[in-house]
Amino acid sequence: MMMKDKKQNTISTTTPMKLSYSHLNNLKLCCFWLVIFAFAMTFGISLTFYSHRFTLHSNNMHITTMQTPQKLHAITTSALPPSSASNNKYDHSTEELYPIHGVSSDKELKRKASRIKETPMKGKGKGKEIMSNNKIAFMFLIKGTLPLAPLWEKLFEKHGGFYTIYVHSDPSFISSPQLNTGLFRGRIIPSKGVEWGRFNMIEAELRLLGKALKDVSNKRFVLLSETCIPLFNFPTIYSYLMNSTQSYVQAYDKNSPVARGRYKKRLSPTITVHDWRKGSQWFEMERELAIKVISDEHYLLLFKRVCNKWACYADEHYLPTWMNINSGGRNSNRSITRVDWSKGGWHPAMYTRKHITLDFLIRLRNGNTCQYNGNNTNICFLFARKFLPNTLNRLIKFAPKLIHF
Repeated sequence: MMMKDKKQNTISTTTPMKLSYSHLNNLKLCCFWLVIFAFAMTFGISLTFYSHRFTLHSNNMHITTMQTPQKLHAITTSALPPSSASNNKYDHSTEELYPIHGVSSDKELKRKASRIKETPMKGKGKGKEIMSNNKIAFMFLIKGTLPLAPLWEKLFEKHGGFYTIYVHSDPSFISSPQLNTGLFRGRIIPSKGVEWGRFNMIEAELRLLGKALKDVSNKRFVLLSETCIPLFNFPTIYSYLMNSTQSYVQAYDKNSPVARGRYKKRLSPTITVHDWRKGSQWFEMERELAIKVISDEHYLLLFKRVCNKWACYADEHYLPTWMNINSGGRNSNRSITRVDWSKGGWHPAMYTRKHITLDFLIRLRNGNTCQYNGNNTNICFLFARKFLPNTLNRLIKFAPKLIHF
């Protein structure tokens, strides 16, 4: 009997211990599965987030698979404009009509543009100050009309509020249908006649720049011709320029008849041969430098006096030389408008309808390496020229495939 009681006591003391170990094991098992579940949930949420983020980035940039991510590391989407939700083909909400009669002189325009203050623009309504979107001023310096206007309208479509358009044309073309329809209606500024290689080309450029500076929301300024085309879509161009830390005025020194050979000793001592630079007239610059350019009288008047008497092709030398002296390292010394000078001569190669293929446009976009914000990139040119009017239909055909308008 005593043995039986002892056995029962032993069982009664060991049973709780077994139950305790059992509960402990179950608790450990529950904790283990809870950790696995939490890890799986975290991984799934992270994967969804980064997938969504990557999709937004791709949709905004519209970079084709030909551009690898490592080559685009210098470009971020922080400055990208959102696409308009409107189905309207043209957004006239920011349209400005530039009067062409009763305007002030070039000198007065320069004076006013140089004194524009960086202040918020007051919006209508409850008395609140509303900052306008940062914009790119697209300044077209053209001989007559804009035969490639439909291509540019494709670029600007659904991005109203992030760009402005200014057109300087020969006064005899102000009634041209191409300049009075669509997005280009009312964009002609007061213009004067321009001759290739003459100083009045510089005056026309400054006329455009001065007009564009009057809009304080314009932060970047691009000079284009009637033969220029975009090589990328608007979000890519916008991001590239708004995120850039430099301006794009080509400026180089070369000991040749068409570079140093054009220097005139009458420019000294203000401008020496060591200051003299050559470059493309098709520039891009940021607002602070643009204000300094429009404020310049010292170098401008010297160029005007000398180059009006002795040909020195101011359109290819005034801004490059000015930048070399005054930009303080804020100029990249390269152009973002691609031209082909491989055949030599006074003018670059011209492209006709037969040149326009998908492979040709791809080559214009790629095949180069340059510096962007201190890093290497393969996006060096945002625009290209010279494209004749008969290229329009084929450009419109291939643009959606390559540029993703």
